[in-house]
Amino acid sequence: MMASDAPATSARMAGTVLSVEALCAGYGRVRIIQGVTLDVKNGEILAIIGRNGVGKSTFLKTLIGAISPMSGRIGFKDQDISVMPPSRRARLGIGYVPQGRGIFARMSVADNLLMGERVGGKGVPNYERVFQFFPILKERLGQKAGSLSGGEQQQLSIGRILVGHPELILLDEPSEGIQPNIVQAIGRIIRRLRDEAQLTVVMVEQNLDLIQATADRCIVIDKGLVVAEISPSDLANSESARRYLAL
Repeated sequence: MMASDAPATSARMAGTVLSVEALCAGYGRVRIIQGVTLDVKNGEILAIIGRNGVGKSTFLKTLIGAISPMSGRIGFKDQDISVMPPSRRARLGIGYVPQGRGIFARMSVADNLLMGERVGGKGVPNYERVFQFFPILKERLGQKAGSLSGGEQQQLSIGRILVGHPELILLDEPSEGIQPNIVQAIGRIIRRLRDEAQLTVVMVEQNLDLIQATADRCIVIDKGLVVAEISPSDLANSESARRYLAL
């Protein structure tokens, strides 16, 4: 198990970055998200857990605008973004790393990173910050993204978001398909994103070791609702975690 050394952040967290009120969303007439309400504070790492198929990825896709809400409200800082298209949300500073990483396998690493300039829309693209976090990408700029290892592809997917100027990063299963030792490295990167780049992170994740090592707070989604909040340090012994993850 990875030891938790996630620093306490309550002292520096000021204000709400993301505010979700009674959010309902789904596909067609099928409602998957059943009325989620939550706030995410500036500088917080929030983990979302739950069994497969309970709405976690649907929730992130609704936050980024890939799915339109049926009802409810999504606020990002001081703006209501509930009906904004994904492109405008990205320009406001919301970055999204999808499950499976979502890289363009036939394109070079450099061309994949170029896509990240659309996030944030403030100032000059910050490639140096990307290479500071992920030096391997600088070495592989001319290489096709599909030839990278799984861990390197995950670094590329996160690095692509960092090229712009994100303030909030949404991560969907960042440990999926990655070797355990690389998962530990991803955990360190997530903490650095918060501590050094001053970013807020919301991640859907099933790896309890990764959550315990990175997250400040953990919520459980079941059947499209937030049903519990668990301290990451208590996950291994939590009856709620065992019940909702079938551990």
